[in-house]
Amino acid sequence: MSVEKENKDANFYMQRAMELAAIAEEEGEVPVGAVIVLDGEIIGEGWNRSIGSHDATAHAEMMAIKQAGQKVENYRLIDATLYVTLEPCPMCAGAIVHSRIKKVIFGASDMKTGASGSVINLFTSATAFHFVECESGVMEEECRAQLQAFFKRRRKEKKEERKQQRTEELKNK
Repeated sequence: MSVEKENKDANFYMQRAMELAAIAEEEGEVPVGAVIVLDGEIIGEGWNRSIGSHDATAHAEMMAIKQAGQKVENYRLIDATLYVTLEPCPMCAGAIVHSRIKKVIFGASDMKTGASGSVINLFTSATAFHFVECESGVMEEECRAQLQAFFKRRRKEKKEERKQQRTEELKNK
């Protein structure tokens, strides 16, 4: 496959992951989306659902891995590529390794919990039984902007809530 076609495909799938991240945001979740592709076909999609489902494991990558496993009727997703808007955390990186995903392509780095090289790299650890190829920075600016806009809005909403609470407290005195 040519580099140009590979880059075009990566942008196409990352754009789909960003659309899924927007669904997460609509549901009040941190906007992260993930897509798993095998032989040019999307076999799994997911977005963050931890808050709504009361499930700490319901990250976008985990949801996509579950769906992909059901689609191919195998937990091993050999030769699959995962596209995700934010660098995977350690939990998701572990699931990616266990599912034998061949390659991870992510948009924005996560300097707090990134497990694909920003904080630690579980994909190339000497103790890993399966090595995962990793590429970062695909549509990085767009992915980062989506996350930053969400957190900026969330901080503003929290500030307004605190202001509203103080106003109510003063009324009740």
